[in-house]
Amino acid sequence: MNRLGDHLRHATAALLALFLGTMLTEGLVLLPYWRSLPADEFFRWYAANDQRLIGFFGPVTAAMALCALAAAAVSLRARHPQRGSAVTAAALAIVTVGMFFVYFEHANASFAAAPIVPAELPAELARWALWHWVR
Repeated sequence: MNRLGDHLRHATAALLALFLGTMLTEGLVLLPYWRSLPADEFFRWYAANDQRLIGFFGPVTAAMALCALAAAAVSLRARHPQRGSAVTAAALAIVTVGMFFVYFEHANASFAAAPIVPAELPAELARWALWHWVR
């Protein structure tokens, strides 16, 4: 059980680093690009790439969260000295996944479907950015 826990904790650390890298790329590369586009061009880009974004970010997020949950469960069961850190990582992973369903699922769908008035897009992207950096 200790060996499994060690592997899960290391895998969680690696997946958290990967997840952080994807979030930084989204926030520091994609978001500024989106903000630079005129509204009609942004909506076309997002509609064309929505499934790619989900196909990339979804599995990375899910793998990170599932691994964190498994590491926490094994760490608790084994009473590992780092179980508090593992539980904290799992709790934050759950919050991160929950934020998708609370805000991002609807916001991203509205970007793909383009029901937003073009003049309101900068405000919606600012709201999206705030949620993103909290995540």
